[in-house]
Amino acid sequence: MGRGRRGYATGPLDKGTLRRALKYVFGGYPIHLIIVALFIGLSAFVHLRGTLFMRELIDVYILPMLDTVDPDYGPLAGALGKLAALYLAGVIAAYSYNLIMIYVSQGTLARIRNEVFSHMQTLPIRYFDTHERGDVMSVYTNDVDAMREIIGRTIPQVLNSGITVVITFISMVKLSIPMTCMSILMVCVQLFAAKKLGGLSRKYFFLRQTAIGKANSFVEETLEGEKVVKVFCHEDHAIEEFDILNENLRSSAAKANIYAGILMPVNGNIGNIAYVLMAVIGGAIVISGKVSYMTLGMLVTFLSLSRSFSRPITQVSQQVNSIALAMAGAARIFAVLDAESEADEGKVELVNARILDDGTVEETAEHTGQWAWKYPHSDGTITYTPMQGQVTLENVDFSYDGEKTVLHEVSLYGNPGEKIAFVGSTGAGKTTITNLLNRFYDIDQGKIRYDGINIQKIKKPALRSALGIVLQDSQLFTGTIMENIRYGRLNATDEECIAAARLANADAFIRRLPEGYDTMITGNGANLSQGERQMLCIARAAVADPPVMILDEATSSIDTRTESLVQTAMDALMHGRTTFVIAHRLSTVRNSDCIMVMEQGRIIERGNHEQLIAKQGRYYQLYTGNAAKETA
Repeated sequence: MGRGRRGYATGPLDKGTLRRALKYVFGGYPIHLIIVALFIGLSAFVHLRGTLFMRELIDVYILPMLDTVDPDYGPLAGALGKLAALYLAGVIAAYSYNLIMIYVSQGTLARIRNEVFSHMQTLPIRYFDTHERGDVMSVYTNDVDAMREIIGRTIPQVLNSGITVVITFISMVKLSIPMTCMSILMVCVQLFAAKKLGGLSRKYFFLRQTAIGKANSFVEETLEGEKVVKVFCHEDHAIEEFDILNENLRSSAAKANIYAGILMPVNGNIGNIAYVLMAVIGGAIVISGKVSYMTLGMLVTFLSLSRSFSRPITQVSQQVNSIALAMAGAARIFAVLDAESEADEGKVELVNARILDDGTVEETAEHTGQWAWKYPHSDGTITYTPMQGQVTLENVDFSYDGEKTVLHEVSLYGNPGEKIAFVGSTGAGKTTITNLLNRFYDIDQGKIRYDGINIQKIKKPALRSALGIVLQDSQLFTGTIMENIRYGRLNATDEECIAAARLANADAFIRRLPEGYDTMITGNGANLSQGERQMLCIARAAVADPPVMILDEATSSIDTRTESLVQTAMDALMHGRTTFVIAHRLSTVRNSDCIMVMEQGRIIERGNHEQLIAKQGRYYQLYTGNAAKETA
């Protein structure tokens, strides 16, 4: 279980990632954020007004009353009542903007998940062949969740801090310019520390997110292959490999949190030092009385303002953890969103058709059971070609990586209703041909035609809907049996799905289940046998009713007894359809109209069973070798 697949690119976080992440928030909820900013401004103003009241409280109320024999507490009580009302408004504002940000954050995350999933449906098969599933799943879970904290808490915290810094700075300048300069100097020291330590934590948070993706991929791969692990007694090896991945995760997470964790106390202590220095200097000035405007109330107020001025830096440093984690997750999310979608330059569509008595083809909106290729030409004319199921390959060359050619000048034709079989050694290129017919990959040289039309001119959804495929691995989805059969054609009726199940020899075992067609399938059909799952896949292909079928080793993973049932179902499915069959059991392809023998990406023999046996070539060797093994 090596880690040979290519994962996401790693590297330093650029500022564009942060700007792009913020666009999702500000672009999706501008009105909400304006209201949030107003509430944050009100909350910050309330806090500032409470701080400035300290000067009034000491200089206007407390000190004068100390010199009065019978002080009047009425004015003080009135001022405190107004302040209490103001604080109540601040509490309501803080509650309101936090409530709104919950709505904004959850809505933004839902939008991100939708965009990632929608874009993933447009990605080519090559993308999924080169990215581990666990790593991709980590984007939906860990990386999207990493952005929740920054949207719900960090953004309002930064807005609050920014507004607080501005209005506090203005108030400090009005009170004392020299002491304001001292406070600014200490804030610059805090910013320098935040930049250095924040850069280190961001680096390791990115490594942490990547390590989570790799660990998830390994766990998922091991769970899927747990039987193989136990058969080959690789439990200890799997544990050792996971220990390495887990240690990488622990190390990067620890370093990220260490740098993020020490930033807050470092900045907090720098703020404490600044507070002490200003208290000592300011206290000396007040005691000396040399500066007339420097009163005790003003000093207490300024010290409180200096706290309010430096506190946002400390508060933002507390968010470094969330910011770094969110940006690391955002970088991986955007890597998926920036992956190039599958190109589709085709213009030929597949439409419902009606063939008139004179042989002309007419497009119709009704489902007639007849189809035609709608071909718009450059001169504005449109021609309709009845879909028959003729497939030809002309001198096709192909390579997966652009370097190593895996198919060499492959030519073949399949007339409507014919059964074409591919046999040969593993890696000969049999499955590659089926991938090219579906345009999961595009050829390097040559041409592939469907009913005489170059498939590169056919829209991919139209092409793939005209091809049915049954794979060796029977993939089912969570849902009822009826829903899984209907997956082949979503507008199929229950009667059509049942008819497809009968054709696939699946109706009998389905009706024996406690809930029949309403039986729920979970875990890729773990409650069904391999043969039963394969028959459901055949029924799913049958309900789609395509003129061309691809059977990719569909019986290789089931027992001989079940194979006869599945083979009977496939024979019924293939009747009247052009069919391409890939099989290791040569007994299943004896009745093929044409058998292609492939080796190292080339067709070395072709003909029907009797012709190839008579040649006594490679097919003869393969067939007699299988027969000898069966006899033994």
